[in-house]
Amino acid sequence: MEQRTLGGSGIVVGAIGFGAMNFGFPGGPSDEDAVAMVHQAIDAGVTLIDTADVYTKGESERVVGLAIKDRRDHVVLATKFGLPMSDDPNHSGGSARWIRTAIEGSLRRLGTDYIDLYQMHRPDYQTPLDETLSTLSDLVREGKVRAIGSSTFPPEMIVTAQWAAQTGGHRRFVTEQPRYSIFNRRPEGHVFPTMQAHNMGAVTYAPLASGWLSGADPTTSTRAKLEAHVFDLTNTENQTKIQAAQQLRQLAAEADLPMTHLALGFARAHPAVSAVLIGPRTPEQLTDLLTSAEVTLDTALLDRIDEIVEPGNDVNPADNFDSTIPALANPHLRRRR
Repeated sequence: MEQRTLGGSGIVVGAIGFGAMNFGFPGGPSDEDAVAMVHQAIDAGVTLIDTADVYTKGESERVVGLAIKDRRDHVVLATKFGLPMSDDPNHSGGSARWIRTAIEGSLRRLGTDYIDLYQMHRPDYQTPLDETLSTLSDLVREGKVRAIGSSTFPPEMIVTAQWAAQTGGHRRFVTEQPRYSIFNRRPEGHVFPTMQAHNMGAVTYAPLASGWLSGADPTTSTRAKLEAHVFDLTNTENQTKIQAAQQLRQLAAEADLPMTHLALGFARAHPAVSAVLIGPRTPEQLTDLLTSAEVTLDTALLDRIDEIVEPGNDVNPADNFDSTIPALANPHLRRRR
């Protein structure tokens, strides 16, 4: 598998990473199957394993811990913090208090004494970034964390974080984890160029657009039952997805590629991308997705994709979790008192 450097960290990872969000989830793989899938991925050249504390409230981390128990030295282990772990308002965000609590929980569940890439799952507009970065820097000095990153940060927040790190003498975010696929191309306009300017690497997720680019009927998938709004066919943008998916299936057929390989090849083609996370539910899905590592899309094929979905465009903006801008959503922040 092609190896790439993880932003400015000096850490090398396979161009495909394993996203473990489905572990411990109802309808997801059993512990035994999950462990076997991780081992299969590692044997195929995958080194980056990504999870988060909030995934099934720690169950995903627990299962990942089982999977890497005897292979820790061959894995670049990534997890995330920041999203609510309970109804307690102090059990989320980027405060020093919560980061200290969150890291200990993650280390315990993962069965390790250090995390290679510790990522802030969402921006916290209530806590100064200086406090967050100072605490994360302390974790690096203590040997509990090797590198730090962000997830779903808008470009202006990426710049603010880099500035805060430089002026405060803190460790900086070396990666960003955005949603990126043929149907979700917004990062190409501002997020990716901003990252490249600051020597950050993208660890992208959802390359199959929640199943829309799997080649199968996405409305009958397990994900459709969990995220009905994403597959609401009365939505104009989702109707556009159906039309685009049909065109992409035809394009994949002309190129003699499975739809999944076209989708992953596209996500890996952007120069800002260090790794593309896959999230298989079954060994069969994993085998197919790992095979896509051998596929490189040529310029002509990428041009054809651009004709179907415009560069920098999200077919349905509601797919993104960062579409609500706090400064606009909260009227108190835009009205002088």
